[in-house]
Amino acid sequence: MASNGQFAVVTGASTGIGLELARCCAKDGFDLLIAADEPEIERAAASLRANGANVETVQADLATSEGVDKLYAAIRGRQVDALLANAGRGLGHAFLDQDLSEVKRVIDTNVTGTVELIHKIGNDMRRRNAGRILITGSIAGFVPGSFQAIYNATKAFLNSFSFALREELKDTKITVSCLMPGATETEFFKRADMMDTKVGTEAKDDAADVARQGFDAMMSGESDVVTGMKNKIQSSVANVTPAEMLAKQHRGMAEPGTAKPH
Repeated sequence: MASNGQFAVVTGASTGIGLELARCCAKDGFDLLIAADEPEIERAAASLRANGANVETVQADLATSEGVDKLYAAIRGRQVDALLANAGRGLGHAFLDQDLSEVKRVIDTNVTGTVELIHKIGNDMRRRNAGRILITGSIAGFVPGSFQAIYNATKAFLNSFSFALREELKDTKITVSCLMPGATETEFFKRADMMDTKVGTEAKDDAADVARQGFDAMMSGESDVVTGMKNKIQSSVANVTPAEMLAKQHRGMAEPGTAKPH
């Protein structure tokens, strides 16, 4: 595929939605810098290059300022036309049963690292008054996430942050879009130790479909996209349902031991 001369940075791109977002960028002709905190990022890059994409990689832990700085340094002063801030981490089980270091890692990956990276690249975009930002939020951000409390709270932050940043930049040529998927077929639930839960074992949305909808929303400058009709309905219902009721409903999806027997 021929390069369109534009450059995109995609985080959390080793697997799942992030890798599919990178594929979307590649198909559209973007040159790519993709990042993740695991060696699988090289395998992801090889699959993209096999289809003719120009791809560079960074293995960096974006839960740390050092990791964010490492990724930013790899940009080497180039103009970032699109930033797809997708890196994220989940964590199942009851909050008081979780290891506090893992709790902090979720917050630092999903919130702190994302904010640091957007602040750096966003300021570069503002200086030249051009750019696109896609933030991967979640419909989980609409629901108090019992047995997934920290993850849902971080996604509530990202959903809110994306709309606020978009409003602040409304008089510029920088667009901010928020991708808000529901449960998606990725490694997320296995890594979050949630394979004994209903949400971890039930049928999920296809990552490629989710990514395509997010990419299209970014390219058209839309504010947000909730992927899938079921998720659109759930997010609408969540807006008018008491938080206490939502938390109770979420227990039925995410509490350990709720997985249906095969």
